[in-house]
Amino acid sequence: MSVFAASPGRRVPKWLARHETLLAIILVAALAGLGAFNNRFLTVDNLLNQGRLMTEIGLIALPMTFVIITGGIDLSVGAIVGLSAVMLGYSWKTFGFPLPLAIAFALAVGGLAGFVNGFVITRVKVPPLIMTIATLALYRGLAEGVSQARSVRGYPEWFYGLGQGEWLGVPTQLLLLVVLIVIAGVALDRTTFGRTLYAIGSNETAARFSALDVDRTKVVIYTLSGLASGLAAVVLVSRVTTTRMDMGMGYELDVIAAVVLGGTSIFGGAGTIWGTVIGLVMIQLLKNGLALTGVKGDATIVVIGVALIMSTLIASSLQRRRE
Repeated sequence: MSVFAASPGRRVPKWLARHETLLAIILVAALAGLGAFNNRFLTVDNLLNQGRLMTEIGLIALPMTFVIITGGIDLSVGAIVGLSAVMLGYSWKTFGFPLPLAIAFALAVGGLAGFVNGFVITRVKVPPLIMTIATLALYRGLAEGVSQARSVRGYPEWFYGLGQGEWLGVPTQLLLLVVLIVIAGVALDRTTFGRTLYAIGSNETAARFSALDVDRTKVVIYTLSGLASGLAAVVLVSRVTTTRMDMGMGYELDVIAAVVLGGTSIFGGAGTIWGTVIGLVMIQLLKNGLALTGVKGDATIVVIGVALIMSTLIASSLQRRRE
């Protein structure tokens, strides 16, 4: 008898058997448990601060969900963050660009870096894993070469409003993330673009025979991934008030962990923005909650790794039952 059927005539609703629902239940249980150990954990100030801290990863995780749904991967996002941050500071300080123009330039650099990934993957047929490993090294090297290990400081006060400001008590960048979550969720769930992503991930050959423009779609999502990394770089520089060449280092692992934890299949064809959001929140709050209860950083990584493995096993089990 299936675990989803208590009797021949009674079944658990489909929404309750979804990966996102199970993950949300686990998240609520974890929050309750961590909140019981530390009374500061579930305070409004702490939760809003965690929202501020997870924004950069969240911005990148949205287009990464698109990429992984198609069966691809982008390991260069952290390096693009570093390159975009360096180009923001360098163009403002050295080229003398007005800061708004420097911000636009940093975003353009991020978008161009993502476009290069998508173009080579589709035109030269280099596997996404190999291509983005190569550009991870390339973009990080460019950031180090341009910056010469020098940081840029002294930005105007108005610039810090994006990374440190609030509106009605809510961090500015968190509001930005929420708006983009809604846009990405609607695009994936309710548009032809979203259906195309699922079709490519499920069976790319069939998608091509169905006259879907697979290559153009891939170029678009990798460009969006680079653009989101550039935006994350601007937010990060605004939050920490300085530009360094090592910015974004390790981001790719956190982003992919949030997406996969949220139920997006690494093999493509399945996933949701809402699952990614739950995975993102779970990782950030687990880090914070464990830190507040005195758990050291290494142990926190172990716990998150276990949570990721459990999520993957649950997703595989649900997939087998659906099949």
